[in-house]
Amino acid sequence: MTPAIDGPRLPAASGKATSLVVFLHGYGADGNDLIAIAREWRRLMPDAAFVAPHAPERCMASPQGRQWFPLTFRDPDERRRGVLAARPGLDAFLDAELAKNGLGSDRLALVGFSQGTMMALHAGLRRKTPPAAILGYSGMLVSPETLSEATGKPPILLVHGDRDDVIPVDALFAATDALGAAEIPVEWHLAAGLGHGIDGEGLRQGAAFLASNLKPKKMTLRTASQG
Repeated sequence: MTPAIDGPRLPAASGKATSLVVFLHGYGADGNDLIAIAREWRRLMPDAAFVAPHAPERCMASPQGRQWFPLTFRDPDERRRGVLAARPGLDAFLDAELAKNGLGSDRLALVGFSQGTMMALHAGLRRKTPPAAILGYSGMLVSPETLSEATGKPPILLVHGDRDDVIPVDALFAATDALGAAEIPVEWHLAAGLGHGIDGEGLRQGAAFLASNLKPKKMTLRTASQG
């Protein structure tokens, strides 16, 4: 049975959500670690609802925190097995949250940090209906050789610190190379002097990226003469 997922939420500032932004936290943290970002971003995205689910498993390395899947850093295949095992539970949560807000799957944006970025990229690229955008901080693309499984090509922004000693910056360039080769639109930002974290400029660029991609699509009116 897939473990239930839940976490802190912030409703749309306008009172009516037209999009949903989901934060996926890193290894050893929980949803409270990222929901504070929503309080800043809702000024730019007043029609977005925000949620930051706690990952389904307790983290052995940090008993007060959570994990999307175990990490020992000794088994090169553990990340692939991990994202595969965690994806069904995350997908079920995303579907439930969209339904709760009365939104279609194309009104979803995923924001990940570290292990959460691994989940955002893996699950987001394989959803039946691609999300409106994927934003990843300090993470990596797991199993780039399986990108042929991608069901769509949502816009992606990846942000990474050049002093990251947890997930080295090489992971950023490996991800952008693989996504580019798969013709999936990807932008990237390298934060000078930043370690494994998110800085103000990264937050600014991330918010602008999401706001742009979550704008409601304009309807094109057809006249009788246009057939």
